[in-house]
Amino acid sequence: MRIFPRSPRTAAIASVLSATAMSSAVHAEDVSLAVIEIVGSPAEVEVGYSWLGDGSDSLLGIINTIDTLVYDREFSGLVIRLKDSALSATQVEEIGSAIKRLQEADKKVHVFAEGYGTTDLLLAAYADEAILQRGGYVSFPGLHAEEMYLADTLNWIGVQAQLVQVGDFKGANEQMTRSMPSPAWDENIDGLLDSMYANIRTILMEGRDLTDSELDESMRVIWSANGEEAIEAGVIDAEIDLPVLRDYFSDQYDGEVEWVTDPYDTNGQSESFSPFSIFSGLATPSGGSVDVDHPTVAVLHINGTIIDGDSSAGGLFGGGTSVGSRTIRNAIETILAEDLIEGVIVRIDSPGGSAIASEVMWQGVERLKSEKPVWVSVGSMAASGGYYVLSAGDRVFVNPSSIVGSIGVVGGKYAMGELYDKAKINIVERSRGPMGDLFSSSSAWDSNQIAIMRREMKETYNLFTSRVEAGREGIDLSKTAEGRLFVGTDAVELRMADEVGGIDDAINGLAAKVGLDDFDVVHYPQPPSFEEMLLEQFGQFLQSPGVNINLNPFESVLRTMLGAERYESIVDSLNALMLLDKERVLLVSPRVIHFR
Repeated sequence: MRIFPRSPRTAAIASVLSATAMSSAVHAEDVSLAVIEIVGSPAEVEVGYSWLGDGSDSLLGIINTIDTLVYDREFSGLVIRLKDSALSATQVEEIGSAIKRLQEADKKVHVFAEGYGTTDLLLAAYADEAILQRGGYVSFPGLHAEEMYLADTLNWIGVQAQLVQVGDFKGANEQMTRSMPSPAWDENIDGLLDSMYANIRTILMEGRDLTDSELDESMRVIWSANGEEAIEAGVIDAEIDLPVLRDYFSDQYDGEVEWVTDPYDTNGQSESFSPFSIFSGLATPSGGSVDVDHPTVAVLHINGTIIDGDSSAGGLFGGGTSVGSRTIRNAIETILAEDLIEGVIVRIDSPGGSAIASEVMWQGVERLKSEKPVWVSVGSMAASGGYYVLSAGDRVFVNPSSIVGSIGVVGGKYAMGELYDKAKINIVERSRGPMGDLFSSSSAWDSNQIAIMRREMKETYNLFTSRVEAGREGIDLSKTAEGRLFVGTDAVELRMADEVGGIDDAINGLAAKVGLDDFDVVHYPQPPSFEEMLLEQFGQFLQSPGVNINLNPFESVLRTMLGAERYESIVDSLNALMLLDKERVLLVSPRVIHFR
C-alpha cells in the first residue's frame, strides 16, 4: 500500500475527501474532473507564505495533489493545463511518476496546451491523451545545448583568466580560458547529451507507442508542426478549441463535466485574495518558523550556487539563487531540535560553488545523520559541490535525467592589468610578505605561483574524493571522478546513486523505513517573513526613498544580448565563478544544458 505524506493541510484535505465522497453519491450522473494548471517552472519548494497560498504551485504540491486524487472517489480524471510552462526534464519525470500512479487507480489523465515544446511533449507522453488548442503548434527539433566561450572576449578587453582545474573532464574553467572546448570536455558533454537524448526518446516511444524508426519519422515533421500534422505524426491525440473542451469531455465521459480547479485549496484564495490579507501577514512571527506537532519527514533544500554565509536570491549577474552554508547549518540545528522529525530528505539542485561552504554543509549533514536517517533526492543537478554534499547521505535517489558528478576542482583569479591600462586606470600596489602579491588584480601569476595554487587545489580534490569514497561504498573513481558528468540512470549503475526515483519516492521510502504511515512534510529552510522579503527585495529602495537605483545593471543587458534561455543557462556558472573574488578554490560545474 502506498504511503501518502501527511502535509500541514492533510486534515483539511481529509475533510474535503469525506464531503466529496458523500456528494458523489448524490450526483452520480455528474462527472468531476480535477484541473491542475502549470505556469512557468514549478518551484522546488513553496516560496510564498501560508496566508498567500497552499503551495500547490510547487513541484511537491503538484505531486501531492495528483497522489490525493488517487484516493478521491469524486474525481474521474485529471486535466493538466499547460500555460507557457517551462518544465525541466526532471520535473516532467517526477510529475510523470505521479501520473502513472493515478492511472493505476483507473483514472484518466489529459494534457491540454496552446502549444507543445520539448518537455511539454514529454509530459503529455505520460498522459492518456494529449490535446492541442485548435490553431496551436508543436515544436520538437531535438535536444540542443549551447556553450559560450569567452577567452577571446576577455583578451579583447584586457583580462587574463588564470583558472586552474584538477580533473581533466571538469570543464568549469574552459568557458573563461578557452575559445573552444578541450577534447576531454567534448567527450564528457557529448556522452551526457547522448544519455539525455536517449532518455527523451524512451519517454516518447513508450508513451506514444512509437518505434525508433517511427519516432525518427515523426521528428522530421514535429520540429515545427500544426495540429493536424502532429496528430498524423502520432504525438498529439486531438485538436480542440478551449471553449468547447468541456463538451468534448462530456462526450468522452458520457455525463455532464464539472471543472474543479485546484481541488484541495482549503483557504479559498486560489482565484483571488484581498490586499488586506497581505497586511494581516505583517502580524505573523519573523523568521519563518513552523510548529512541528506530528511525526514529520523534513525536506532540507540545497538549491542554487553554494556560497559561504547566508542564502540569497540572485547574484552579480542576476537570476538564479544562492544557498548559504550558514543558512543550511542553522536549518540543520533547527531540525535536530525537533524530536518529532523522524527523518530528513536533503533535496539538492545545485551546480556547486564554494569548496569551503560545501565542506561545511557536508559536515552538517554528517552531524544530522548521526541522530536521524538522512536520504538524498536530486532534482535537475547535483554536481561538484552539490555532489560533495550528496555523498554524506545514507541513500540517494536520482531522476533519470538528473545530472550528477563533476568530481573536480577549479580555482584561480582574473588578471586585469591590461584592462586597467586600456581604461587609463593607474594601479599602485604594495605588498608585504612572501605571498602578499599572490592575488594581485593586475599581475598575472608566474609558473611558481601557478604550481602553488595547483598544490592547494590538489589537497581540496583529495578531500573531495575521500568524502565520496567514504559515502559511496564501491564507487570506482577511475570511472567517475576527474570532472565527469552522468545522467541519473548511468549514475545508479556506477554506484554514484542508489535508486531512480523522485522526491515523492524518497519521502515515502524514508517514511516506510522509519515506520510512519501518517506524517507531516515540513520544508527547510523556512520561507522568510514578510518583513525579510521586503528588505531583501527592496531594501536599498526603502532606505533611500525617492531614489530608484538599479543595483544589477548587468542582468537586463545580458538578458537582452543573450536571450532569456541562454542567460538562465549560464547565470549560475557565472555567479559561481564570481566567488573567486572571495575564495580561490571552487567546486563548481558549468550549467550548459537547456532544451529548445
